[in-house]
Amino acid sequence: MIDREELAQELLLRENVRKAIGIVYRKRAKAAEKVLKEEAMIRNALRPLIKEAQAAVASVAKHENTGINALEDLLKNSNLLSVLETGYKSLTTAKEQRTSYMQHILSAIEKSLAPEESRKHAGEDEELGAPVNEDVDIEIGDRPEDDPDFISVEEEEEVETDPREEFGLEGRDKTGRNVAYDDFKNIEKIILTSFDNLDNPEDIAMYEEYLLKNLALYFEKFEAELSPTAEVPTAALDAAADEPLDPAADTETGIPEFSLEEVLKHLDIDDIIENLL
Repeated sequence: MIDREELAQELLLRENVRKAIGIVYRKRAKAAEKVLKEEAMIRNALRPLIKEAQAAVASVAKHENTGINALEDLLKNSNLLSVLETGYKSLTTAKEQRTSYMQHILSAIEKSLAPEESRKHAGEDEELGAPVNEDVDIEIGDRPEDDPDFISVEEEEEVETDPREEFGLEGRDKTGRNVAYDDFKNIEKIILTSFDNLDNPEDIAMYEEYLLKNLALYFEKFEAELSPTAEVPTAALDAAADEPLDPAADTETGIPEFSLEEVLKHLDIDDIIENLL
């Protein structure tokens, strides 16, 4: 038969051990919290420096070709990609609409750059040849206005045309064409402004070639992002929801129940005394 006094001492010892463990647990938790706060302070202090360093690195030319550097600056520091992404992803009824949009944008950029490239290759500082005095043989037919050199001063009746029809590619979806027409008007100027800074023929060729290639790749990226994302398997969700709990845990402290013998086996009395002081 267990002595009443011995039982009372054992219960008191259990209570004291539980309190000691609780004190150690809370002190360690506070120490860990302090470390996390210090790390957070250091990260907050370093974050502006890291961003500044990244900006400095980004501003340095990374390519051996000036045309590619100009193109990278265009893609990074303008609204070109955001305009195209918004327009492309708004066409969700049919793939043909998005294909039409992409083809019209790429075609329009190529056509817009062509005269600028020709002008640069021709050179603006070429000397004009001296005028040549030649005898002009003029023949007048029955209808002078039929002569191709005839300059008419009469006002011709203007025929209204839809600019989107002139912009469009034959046989392509017209919804995609119309959205591409509106978006191209918003991005044409920034493309030409960036392109106009280039004069070296190699830079010009690289800029145009890689602009079209990169935009085609971005359209592929936009298309992939429109695809439905894969769902998380039901089994994985169930496993996360049914994570086993320790049935022996104390609901107030979270410390599992234990026997006195188990505690004494692993208890470091010196550590407890040091933390209690």
